[in-house]
Amino acid sequence: MEFQFKDNYDVKDLVTIVQKLRSPDGCPWDKVQTHQSIRSDFIEEVYEAVEAIDEQDTEHLREELGDVLLQVVFHTVLEMEQNHFTLNDVADDVCKKMILRHPHVFGNVVAETPEEVIRNWDEIKMQSKSQNAVSEAMDSVSKALPSLMRSKKLWKKAANGGVALNGAGAALSLVEQKLEEVRSAVDEQRTEDYEKRIGALLFAAAGLSRELKTDCEQSLYYACDAFIARFKELESEAAASGVDIQNLRSEVIAKLWGEL
Repeated sequence: MEFQFKDNYDVKDLVTIVQKLRSPDGCPWDKVQTHQSIRSDFIEEVYEAVEAIDEQDTEHLREELGDVLLQVVFHTVLEMEQNHFTLNDVADDVCKKMILRHPHVFGNVVAETPEEVIRNWDEIKMQSKSQNAVSEAMDSVSKALPSLMRSKKLWKKAANGGVALNGAGAALSLVEQKLEEVRSAVDEQRTEDYEKRIGALLFAAAGLSRELKTDCEQSLYYACDAFIARFKELESEAAASGVDIQNLRSEVIAKLWGEL
């Protein structure tokens, strides 16, 4: 496959490059890859793009979006090799989806607030996917999502179906109930119940987050950063006192958790 070098390349050139890499005289690594073998790479590249967004780093974001685009093109080329679809088909599908789900822009529907837009979007999505029950909409939420993100979407689907928690108070009560169930399992040393009870507690916490209009995934993200920052402070304090951090007293460790 002949390749033409240029000063500037576009998306079509990226398709050509991936095809060249996949050709018999291409790259030994690229030409043996499958959807499954590069699945985790796709996820990693998306997370790195999200990190660039969080950093508000424009140059980094441009680079990471390029890596995400490479993944889109690579998976598409794998399908092109099987004569299943092309990148134009992918673009055509998403263009039609965006037009269909924005009737307030491309049609005569009125939606003056973001909330109305989202409600219309969800209704159209259910119709287009022939979903007649809320549970079917729940089944359509990707299981590959991080579990907190999936929980958030499931609570939203339930609320859209008319089965919502009755405010933050009810959500908080549910969290307290699930925490008590965890405590009971621990007190009775029912180890086989730990995973189930912890899962129910986390799911209830996601419901509380929704009622408080916060993003549970983002909240945990911030908590992780806060934990690292506090841990660094603790290490510095321990070093200044001449104490090995592994020998800290239990009350000091409890303080670490409490100051997150």
